[in-house]
Amino acid sequence: MSFQNPSSDEIRALLKRVKTIAVVGLSPQPGRPSYGVSQAMQRFGYRIVPVRPALAEALGEKAYASLADIPFPVDLVDVFRAAEHIPGVVEECLAIGAPAIWIQEGIVHEEAAERARAAGLMVVMDRCIYKDYMALAE
Repeated sequence: MSFQNPSSDEIRALLKRVKTIAVVGLSPQPGRPSYGVSQAMQRFGYRIVPVRPALAEALGEKAYASLADIPFPVDLVDVFRAAEHIPGVVEECLAIGAPAIWIQEGIVHEEAAERARAAGLMVVMDRCIYKDYMALAE
């Protein structure tokens, strides 16, 4: 993989400035990684915005069918979708002016990640936001 993630210091700074996280692919099932990670991030004080078609709410927050449907800005888009969906999510991020995208651990799409970075987004890929929060938060 030629893609390089931001440094630990850059990721730490991102986690400090982020307040609202749109979670694309957030499952309403408590046993799914997207649910557990989002719930933990919510406990750490982040506002979680579920993005999943046909879902009314999750974790006590109103869900939206797409990033474009969210009527307020988000600081970070956290993606729990298969790699083939990443280019479309990147395009949605660009359309709403999201400043950063986090592509969860086990999901890699270098071309889409480079497109996002070239457009000015901070990109973290193939890493778990929960694990990084636990390792880097002060």
